[in-house]
Amino acid sequence: MLSNILYKTASTAKGGREGHVHSDDGAVDLVLVKPKEMGGDGTVGANPETLFASGYAACFESATRLAASKAGLDAKDGTYVKAEVGIGPRKGGGFQLAVTLNVHLEGLDKQQAEVAAMTAHNEICPYSHATRGNVDVQIRIV
Repeated sequence: MLSNILYKTASTAKGGREGHVHSDDGAVDLVLVKPKEMGGDGTVGANPETLFASGYAACFESATRLAASKAGLDAKDGTYVKAEVGIGPRKGGGFQLAVTLNVHLEGLDKQQAEVAAMTAHNEICPYSHATRGNVDVQIRIV
């Protein structure tokens, strides 16, 4: 159990994949849309996977910058992480996620970027800690 919570937030969803989600502070207020691939009508909108991808991308980008900084390196403007999140059936029933993190650390060579990304993944990013052993996460330096 986490003994020192630095920040806490909460969101409420109603109606599942074709419902509505909002955060208690009002920062998030979205209508959710089921993807066409999962039986939706093709309307473009947010869904749990886009929200997860957005959160993981933002968190991992911060974590890679921190890892680079701790190694004495400076990731320049133009650094980004694009998180791709897929969902599909899992053996035994239900669904499972798969994640690919496409990492670009501007100003770092490939080896430096790989070290920063792996340090972020193994030591810093809470999304990586939460998914470890549960979700297949691939990291690509781009």
